[in-house]
Amino acid sequence: MSIRLVRHAKAGNRHDWSGKDVNRPLTEKGWIQASGLAIRLAPTKPPRLLSSPYLRCVQTLQPLAETLGLEVEASDLLREGAPWEPALDLLLSIEDGSVVCSHGDLIPDLIAALDRRQIEITGMPDWRKAATWVLTRSGEGPEALIVSATTEPPPV
Repeated sequence: MSIRLVRHAKAGNRHDWSGKDVNRPLTEKGWIQASGLAIRLAPTKPPRLLSSPYLRCVQTLQPLAETLGLEVEASDLLREGAPWEPALDLLLSIEDGSVVCSHGDLIPDLIAALDRRQIEITGMPDWRKAATWVLTRSGEGPEALIVSATTEPPPV
């Protein structure tokens, strides 16, 4: 049983963006990455798509949502700057096969927390935009544990 934890696709430079950072969208390359993720992940038929409420995260999962006829569910637990503990509880509690999208600050914190729990991390970590962590779990609900993690590279 596994879930996928995706770093959002390429967004515009935060220093060049004049609006609120929560509204910073994907770039053209980011949309290409998001489409590639949809092609890669659609065959796994995820039951749920959860995302940070930041536009770039929601947009990263949007092509997958459209392909599967699902909604992207926004969760403040996955926002930029969120503490890792509640986000980890979310990862342990969601349905098997779900896809989750978050940020380049929270994902390393989550993986570091899992590493401290001595899970098996295989391969080299990939922190690039649109990279995906495959988190394998044993059990579900309150007894669930993440037992291993590996990364898949960005689709492009």
